[in-house]
Amino acid sequence: MSEAPILVLNAGSSSLKFTVYRHVTNTESDVAASGQVEGIGSSPRLVARDGSGRTLLDQPEPVNDCAGALVAVAKWLRSHLGSVSLGGVGHRVVHGGANYFGATLVSPGVLSDLYKLVPLAPLHQPYNLAVIEAVGERLPGVPQVACFDTSFHRGQSAVAELVPLPAKIRRQGVQRYGFHGLSYEYIASVLPRVAPEVANGRVIVAHLGSGASLCALKNSKSIDSTLGFTALDGLCMGTRPGAVDPGVILHLFQSLNLSPRDVEAMLYKQSGLLGISGISNDMRELLDSQEPDARLAIDYFVYRAVKEIGALAAVLGGVDALVFTAGIGEKSPEIRRLIAGGCRWLGLELDERANQEGGPRIFAPHSRLSAWVIPTNEELMIARHTARLLGSMTNRTRTAD
Repeated sequence: MSEAPILVLNAGSSSLKFTVYRHVTNTESDVAASGQVEGIGSSPRLVARDGSGRTLLDQPEPVNDCAGALVAVAKWLRSHLGSVSLGGVGHRVVHGGANYFGATLVSPGVLSDLYKLVPLAPLHQPYNLAVIEAVGERLPGVPQVACFDTSFHRGQSAVAELVPLPAKIRRQGVQRYGFHGLSYEYIASVLPRVAPEVANGRVIVAHLGSGASLCALKNSKSIDSTLGFTALDGLCMGTRPGAVDPGVILHLFQSLNLSPRDVEAMLYKQSGLLGISGISNDMRELLDSQEPDARLAIDYFVYRAVKEIGALAAVLGGVDALVFTAGIGEKSPEIRRLIAGGCRWLGLELDERANQEGGPRIFAPHSRLSAWVIPTNEELMIARHTARLLGSMTNRTRTAD
């Protein structure tokens, strides 16, 4: 493992999250500072916290893009931590494509390859890569490591990865990749401590947030997931529809004469909870609304989750535990209650008080299926991968010397 501090950056279209780890191993971590620049492009604010999570700063920050956000973060880190020599910078990169299976040291060639995947993850990949370039310009001597949301799902069966199109198309990298892998990998890593009785069993993890998916785990390995070639498949999401009959997409092109740009915008930014409700992509606002279409959006979100849980239970040959994580999964007792209600056929009975309190154990004593709420930590997984890769490189260099 790397001995110098690790900076982790998680860039999105409107936010840049950061965490500085003084020390990180597979079992321990020491956070020096964390926070985010949120509202980039609209009403940007810099929020910063110390290692204990205490808020140190929450103020408007005049930035227009990720590069500007990085400058603001670097300035605050210098004022808070002083001059620190970083051991490396770890990044979340959503799509690794067919060629990148694990944490990878960034080089110009790697960056070029990853830019080719932008059409497969237009909501995320451009921003992930833009901040890598910005760090390279400001800290040219500091190694950067790309950690992919697709990596955890590699190694699934050929059937689970298959997209049933002609072989000449599949040979060009068209397959099911799966996403949210850093989140699922973290949950798998903490299950032995939080829920040891099911850690090596058949577990379905529900990563429910603005982006939403499910993953089937067996022996802590990904067996299948609801996201596929891109982050559009599977569950209903904040602005993405989830699974859609391909014929609908053909109809948009052939009968409604929409352009590829219009269809891309519809699928990534105008559908899902926002498209159904016409109100918001924020589950909290929908739950507070009395509008019938807000209720319809909630009902569809739950319906799709319950339907896909059933499908993954079939893939696993049964299920021992259901784990809720990410923003909605961790913070919405109502959505957990509704999804659990649809899983009674699997033997799930909630402990209503435990569910309201947020768990981690939220199932009743007589429930045949256990249910848990476990906060995810993608940044810690990135830090672990970055420290491990850079540490192994250092060790190889020492051995060569």
